[in-house]
Amino acid sequence: MSSTETHPAARTVASTQSAMTELILPNDTNTLGNLLGGRLMHFIDLTGAMAAYRHSRTHVVTAAMDHIDFINPANIGDLLILKSSVNRAFSTSMEVGVTAWAENTLTGKMQHVASAYLVFVAIDQNGRPLRVPALLPETADEKRRYADALLRRQHREAENARRKARLAAATPDDASNLNS
Repeated sequence: MSSTETHPAARTVASTQSAMTELILPNDTNTLGNLLGGRLMHFIDLTGAMAAYRHSRTHVVTAAMDHIDFINPANIGDLLILKSSVNRAFSTSMEVGVTAWAENTLTGKMQHVASAYLVFVAIDQNGRPLRVPALLPETADEKRRYADALLRRQHREAENARRKARLAAATPDDASNLNS
């Protein structure tokens, strides 16, 4: 296999799509029998990484969870179904969208549980960033997500610059308020 086959100049969104299904067990839930938010975030991170791996074909690390919406609870005994795909590839990073659904195993009813955007960075074995292939959105929905990912990146970069400026101007008396 040539290097152009393993690392093409571009990949389609469809080639990055990944899915994962988990049975929600008592150890995954709170005292009300609902899936813990942190456990859901763990599953979202894993499913997002799968799409990033499929796109980059190298090691990836989570750089940010840009946004997460908790929409409905998932309960003990439900099947948690997570789906992910790369929304946009930049030079060494990729934005991945993940949706989570709960399927009631007795009724078959599906309920949207959460949606999230994550940023992954492709790295080599020494932790250095690596270039990733371009992404080729094909459908109208993929093209919309591709355009929206650039807007989210621009917002994230502006927010990071604001935080850096605030930290640079901070004094020891500000220590309790630096995360806002």
